[in-house]
Amino acid sequence: MRRSVPVIREAGAEDLALLPALEAASDSLLAGMAGVRDSGPGADPLPPPGSAADLASALHLLVAGTPPVGFARLEEVDGQAHLEQLSVHPDTAGAGLGRALVSAALEWAKGQGYTSMTLCTFAGVPFNAPFYASCGFGTVAEPGGELQALREHEKEIGLDALGERVAMRIELVPSN
Repeated sequence: MRRSVPVIREAGAEDLALLPALEAASDSLLAGMAGVRDSGPGADPLPPPGSAADLASALHLLVAGTPPVGFARLEEVDGQAHLEQLSVHPDTAGAGLGRALVSAALEWAKGQGYTSMTLCTFAGVPFNAPFYASCGFGTVAEPGGELQALREHEKEIGLDALGERVAMRIELVPSN
């Protein structure tokens, strides 16, 4: 039986303290996943989750459920919407929550007048690049500008050492 997707809403101040733990739980899904190399016994392969203060400074933050079981953090890169983080609690994975959050993020971006959305993700993880491709995102072969700078930053903090990373983009059709 398919679980229902919680209501997607704008994050409130009361949600911020809960989101770092939610991000850490979501990141645990990458441990041992094809497409992500181990970084050694007991090592956490990913940078630490964003703090409540980091999340409070986001351009826009959407959450699913009360209390939140998923969230999408949106920023602006090269004058366009950028999906900086998508996290879903492992207990709710596979129920369509990630897709619902992406859809809500795309609708928000359209409503703000953005004409595209970008993101950076692991190429070989099924719930990363292949998932985003199923949402309509395509790989950006040669990112430029701020998106390239973001990819360089990911390399500097060690994400590329964990697995192949790609930048992706979707063109947004304005809502009428």
